[in-house]
Amino acid sequence: MSLRLYDTASREIRDFEPLEPGKASIYICGLTTQGEPHIGHVRFAVAFDILRRWMVRGHGLDVTLVRNVTDIDDKILRKSAENDRPWWAWSYLHEQATSEALRTLGVLDPTYEPRATGHITEMVELIETLIERGHAYPATDGSGDVYFDVRSYTDYGSLTRQKIDDMEAAADADPRGKRDPRDFALWKGVKPEEPSTASWPTPYGRGRPGWHLECSAMARKYVGDSFDIHGGGVDLRFPHHENEQAQSRAAGLGFAQFWLHNAWVTLSGEKMSKSLGNTLTVAALTETVAPLVLRFYLGSVHYRSTVEYGEDSLAEAGAAVDRITGFITRAQEALQGEVASTTPALNDRADAVDLPDSFVAALDDDLNVSEALAVIFGLVREGNRLLESGASDQATLLHTLEQVIGMTQVLGVNPLDPQWSSADAGSGAADVLAALVDQRLNARAAARVERDFAAADAIRDELTALGVEIEDTPAGARWSLAAR
Repeated sequence: MSLRLYDTASREIRDFEPLEPGKASIYICGLTTQGEPHIGHVRFAVAFDILRRWMVRGHGLDVTLVRNVTDIDDKILRKSAENDRPWWAWSYLHEQATSEALRTLGVLDPTYEPRATGHITEMVELIETLIERGHAYPATDGSGDVYFDVRSYTDYGSLTRQKIDDMEAAADADPRGKRDPRDFALWKGVKPEEPSTASWPTPYGRGRPGWHLECSAMARKYVGDSFDIHGGGVDLRFPHHENEQAQSRAAGLGFAQFWLHNAWVTLSGEKMSKSLGNTLTVAALTETVAPLVLRFYLGSVHYRSTVEYGEDSLAEAGAAVDRITGFITRAQEALQGEVASTTPALNDRADAVDLPDSFVAALDDDLNVSEALAVIFGLVREGNRLLESGASDQATLLHTLEQVIGMTQVLGVNPLDPQWSSADAGSGAADVLAALVDQRLNARAAARVERDFAAADAIRDELTALGVEIEDTPAGARWSLAAR
């Protein structure tokens, strides 16, 4: 069975054949570090994290994933000036916040995470190549700008299937020095109002890189002249990805063989963005929503489909996580005599267990996570029926449990992953909470033994009011935090 992915360039689902057998190379556009990351920003990272995990688990590929950091651009310079901070300090502050947000959501660290400012040499070399090949030119107005000549490259517009004459003028530099208003900046000459530290010397004058140039240079360095997949948000298709492809291929590079684009997170039907003022940061949301629930929510919709934010949606995601977690917990209790039912052993075995054919088929079909989740919940229902029937077939129960854990691990939502216990721990707060709740449950159990049901009910009501849900089982009371 082969992995099939929707290629934005060809607008069709194609069989994925890596350039190098046994390996896969992915470059995804990371964030511009101008502010706190919101869930609209990080959706791309969750989507490509699932792709990466499936390539490794489902197809045994050695994946190199590069996620860049745009640490210098117009927005960063403007925001840092507004907040009276050095641009590099402002950028690094939000780079750290972004990394923390992605780790909170269980996104695996990239193989490499290069910064734009660390690759000026590679960018200048690429500019020189484009000038030599007749695809770029320095501005004649003395500004220090260098532009890509869009009309010199006959395939310009092929990614987004646009004609040059139908395109709007490129707004990334003053048009005075351009041959065509649509020519875009490879290099932006220094401006008097900008800090001197935000420029580097080149044969064309001091300045800083254009947004598009940096990704071409970094992709070439870390995944080669040709690589398998370039990804990012659908809003980057034009002009960013169109310009990346043009300048790289005009320089004689093969560049990306596949283009994958994820859709937006929307709020009331509008793209979530800082300009609309409808942002919800990861840090703020995870104060009231478990990181595992937020991760499930962002990854539960097909990557090419829009995710509409709403508190009801988060509640549904919480209920779904609870169904999975509840089955895993009950199955582990029923298998207490099995050494293989311990959490570390289960995680190890789940990494090797054969996954259901229907789950494999779903993810091989352009990462159809909706169908994949349907398989998970179908198996959870089967496992719960085994538990309710009191069946003694522990081997079947154990295998079902291993498959559920294995599938959730692929999607990055395995409740037994230590990632989530550490994310929820928060300086030992979880341990303190557990001790306090257990103390009240012990008091409730003692009241029930004494047949003081009024006192027992009062304790239950007290915990419920605090957002603690209680489930009475043959093994005793079990508790969880209610979804908010």
